[in-house]
Amino acid sequence: MREPGSGNMPSFEAAAGLRNPHLQTVVSRIVRSRKEPRYSRTRLDTPDGDFVDLEVWPGPDEPVGVCLLLHGLEGSARSGYMMSTSEALAAAGIQAVALNFRSCSGEPNRLPRAYHSGQTDDIERALTWVSERYPGVPRTSVGFSLGGNALLNLLGRDQGDSGLVAAVVVSVPYDLSASATVLDRGPIRLYGRRFLRSLQSKAREKAARFPEIVGPGAASARTLREFDDLLTAPLHGFRDAADYYERCSSGQFVGSVTIPVLLIHSRDDPLAPVASMPLETIRRRPNLSLQLTERGGHVGFLDRRLGTGPGGWLEQSIGRYLTGKLSPGDNVRSSRAVLYGL
Repeated sequence: MREPGSGNMPSFEAAAGLRNPHLQTVVSRIVRSRKEPRYSRTRLDTPDGDFVDLEVWPGPDEPVGVCLLLHGLEGSARSGYMMSTSEALAAAGIQAVALNFRSCSGEPNRLPRAYHSGQTDDIERALTWVSERYPGVPRTSVGFSLGGNALLNLLGRDQGDSGLVAAVVVSVPYDLSASATVLDRGPIRLYGRRFLRSLQSKAREKAARFPEIVGPGAASARTLREFDDLLTAPLHGFRDAADYYERCSSGQFVGSVTIPVLLIHSRDDPLAPVASMPLETIRRRPNLSLQLTERGGHVGFLDRRLGTGPGGWLEQSIGRYLTGKLSPGDNVRSSRAVLYGL
């Protein structure tokens, strides 16, 4: 069964020599990072005295839609997957706007707080700017990993009027505690250490500027869970890391999402275990479509042609789905589910 208006989305075939999930995860970052940044930056001041930076990709003169892109943990608008997706959306006639979460645009944010997996106020602020900048143009959103988790929080938990007609989420950690556990154990710790080094650097900077609020402990945290215990949770109003994970894991909110959403995930994702996906909930929700591939790693999905621009499997799947949802006459709020790989 194919969802009306979703387009003909082909199955994923891993590139030769890249069937291993770790190779998919790492090589995709290397290949996609070769894209040339073509964004123009817009800064939004926030009511609490801070700022967020938006990046606008060159788009069509008369876009059929506008899409807000949300990056993953310690990524940015200039992460390779963000740029390749922006390029693909532009080729499909959709204007791409990418949000840098606080502290991720290359400049420290003004306040001690930064961003986390369940924070949605800056996403809503960015969507308001998009609606004002592109009046009358249908809005969509794509969230990768942490950004996808935050997007599902907005769509399912907050139940606010996002104004989105459709969305796509890729490689989401539906259970934050489960992802923290795998990132802190075994060979996957190499990924965790990479994230941790970046977070620790920011923690040291914040401790120097706000010593009365940010203690020195987070800069020497040994695991991501410990970092979240020492800094992420207390800075953002959570009791501890366990409380943060429990309240912000998006798996519990998927069933409350009402707009059409395409969920892209790989069974071999090393950072977001497929076992943590709410598959039964997805099966029951007619507005949710799932492309669950056997291989692909975490935000990898380098196909057999090694395409990572407008022709790449991941980018093409996103563009086709959203373009279908923006087609005239498509009833975006009452669609039939497509479950791939279930």
